[in-house]
Amino acid sequence: MMTSQRKFKPLGELISLTGKRAIVTGGAMGIGFAIGYRFAEAGAVVTIVDDNTEKGEKAAQELTGYGYKVLFVPCDVGKEEDVQRAVRSAVEKTGGVEILVNNAGIFPCIPFTETTAADFERVMTVNLKGLFLFSREAGKRMIEQKSGGCIINIASIDAIHPSQKGFSVYDASKGGVLTLTKSLALELARHDIRVNAIAPGGILTEGALAQRTLDRSGEARSGLRTFMSHVPLGRMGVADDIARVALFLASELSGYMTGSLVVADGGYLIA
Repeated sequence: MMTSQRKFKPLGELISLTGKRAIVTGGAMGIGFAIGYRFAEAGAVVTIVDDNTEKGEKAAQELTGYGYKVLFVPCDVGKEEDVQRAVRSAVEKTGGVEILVNNAGIFPCIPFTETTAADFERVMTVNLKGLFLFSREAGKRMIEQKSGGCIINIASIDAIHPSQKGFSVYDASKGGVLTLTKSLALELARHDIRVNAIAPGGILTEGALAQRTLDRSGEARSGLRTFMSHVPLGRMGVADDIARVALFLASELSGYMTGSLVVADGGYLIA
């Protein structure tokens, strides 16, 4: 028995992020805030990145109030110079980066025939270009540090199968996130940098609820009840459902995983 015990690292060490520096985009609220909370709770120094300065500062203050090491850096994820500055600032203030979570995203519900080129550009800029830029800049730092790292991309079940009408461009952007995740995993593996993705199903967040009141078509509002009827677990998810998966992917618990997609959808895709 004692021989077997020596083969296994203690569970507390496997899940600990003590000494790690993490960047979480879109971290001011919702899934991003929950991920920042779980990472900080596990011992990481967390940099919240968001384009909403008021909410970003408030989020960092709240987590700091719990005794966690959290700071905020404003950034428009679609602007290259902004992303470069944000990563540089985070690294200067914390000393490095081992974990990146690309969570920032938008999901306007617009009928395909009414979607403008500007709509397309906006969604792709935030959801895919922003992810690319942050992965590149943080990835460079991880390579320079020569101590490995991990990148976690928030995709969607829509990357696998469209969930409802009105999200054609969003679905395309998340399909790109999934493919880019696999490509980055292949390219960065030699630097001991793992790249994985999470595909959330229906998650009740402030942003999602607000979107359902603002969409042009009414599809998002009318589709909620239908969506829930297809979730075997019988409930919508909450932000912490995704944050727990992110903690798993950021920790040594998932040390032999890269290029993987973890689906957390209450069973929606199998229904």
